[in-house]
Amino acid sequence: MTYDPTTATAHLRRLTSLTDRLTARLEMETDAFATRRAHDVAAGLAETQDLANIYRRESAQLKAAPGLLAAAPSSERMALIKATEAFEAVLAIHGRTVEAARTISEGLVRTIAQEVAGARAMGTGYGATGHAAGGDSRAVTLNRMA
Repeated sequence: MTYDPTTATAHLRRLTSLTDRLTARLEMETDAFATRRAHDVAAGLAETQDLANIYRRESAQLKAAPGLLAAAPSSERMALIKATEAFEAVLAIHGRTVEAARTISEGLVRTIAQEVAGARAMGTGYGATGHAAGGDSRAVTLNRMA
């Protein structure tokens, strides 16, 4: 199928704009993690997911129609390439930041669970009858998949 340059230009501009917006969102989220404002990320998570889903769909449409890309002016193609390169660089940094936050969070949960379990096991001692007093039988649950 052949595409006219006007349609191709409109599609590439839309995808370039979307890529820029998604890049800005990821930069904001990375900055929020770096400045210990993870609650800001949580507040905008739905918007980021929506942008990511739209980006995935638009990218898949462009990949399925290579003639659309070929029909666009080279300046529009170069703008999309630059936006995509910036997006990929920010995405890599964002991925490392999110992984570090997850690792820290899981480590904190594990440490707290170990401390609680250790505190429960200690100091049960003996009762008035000389028998060992029963310890706290409540379980500590740690979900390793959290």
